[in-house]
Amino acid sequence: MKVSKSFEVFAKEAPEVHSAWMETVHKLDTASKLDKKTEELAYIAVMAATRLESGLPFHVTMAKTNGATREEIISAILVGLPAVGNTVISALPVALEAYDKV
Repeated sequence: MKVSKSFEVFAKEAPEVHSAWMETVHKLDTASKLDKKTEELAYIAVMAATRLESGLPFHVTMAKTNGATREEIISAILVGLPAVGNTVISALPVALEAYDKV
């Protein structure tokens, strides 16, 4: 699965920091009590709310792999609408293009 260009550069240019980061990510993933689909949908919601759109294709693909529907992806993005406003809608085309590509 392809990661963002930013994440590729991070891994290449700072391999020790990347390794430490990924170790932490894996430990947090193991500690989560959410099923994988729900965890990915929640992560997509956070990414949309914080405008971290470069990682959306990867996480949308992960969500879809774990059974998320197109409608669930849309709902995950729009769940932040009341809290952060319409900034979340910029994530929709990025996420849906990734969903439809897989």
